[in-house]
Amino acid sequence: MASPNPWDPAPAPNGAGLLLSHFVASGIVTQEMLNIPKKTAPCFMNFSKLQQITNMQAEIYQKNLEIELLKLAKDTADIVHPFFLAQKCQTLQSMNNHLEAVLKEKRSLRQRLLKPMCQENLPIEAVYHTKAFAKMDILVTETEELVENILKWRKQQNEVSSYIPKILAEENYLHKHDIIMPPLPFTSTVPIQTIIAK
Repeated sequence: MASPNPWDPAPAPNGAGLLLSHFVASGIVTQEMLNIPKKTAPCFMNFSKLQQITNMQAEIYQKNLEIELLKLAKDTADIVHPFFLAQKCQTLQSMNNHLEAVLKEKRSLRQRLLKPMCQENLPIEAVYHTKAFAKMDILVTETEELVENILKWRKQQNEVSSYIPKILAEENYLHKHDIIMPPLPFTSTVPIQTIIAK
């Protein structure tokens, strides 16, 4: 078999060409159908668009996450912001110091209250004395409970503050490795204990 001449403008048809010409001759396929330019496969044609859409979705997700974090920071600014925490701690510390001083001077305060003013002795029934002591004891108990709650709250705030850098680092890791997570519904109505538990 002779090799085809590379300089020949009309080389001999190959098997596929012979088969297509046979189909055209039999009427199964028309020449117009064969003349339609080949289209690129949809997966390759739309690949760049799909990549752009994916990139936009990742960017939208990141922006939504940043917006939610800013909203959360705004909603909890008076709770977790160091400036406000310092003010609250200072106020509570001054109240605590005052209450400690009152409790230390409890005996002298009782004696001063029992002494008549201006050397006048006003008789007060014993029932009123026992009620005042009972109220004072109730106030002392409530103050102690309040101090315990404040210490628990301070501990929880420290735990929440320690989790924030971990969450941000995790989000940066996901973004660097193009891992797309569905948007998380952050709301300010969720208790902090629930977020820590998750």
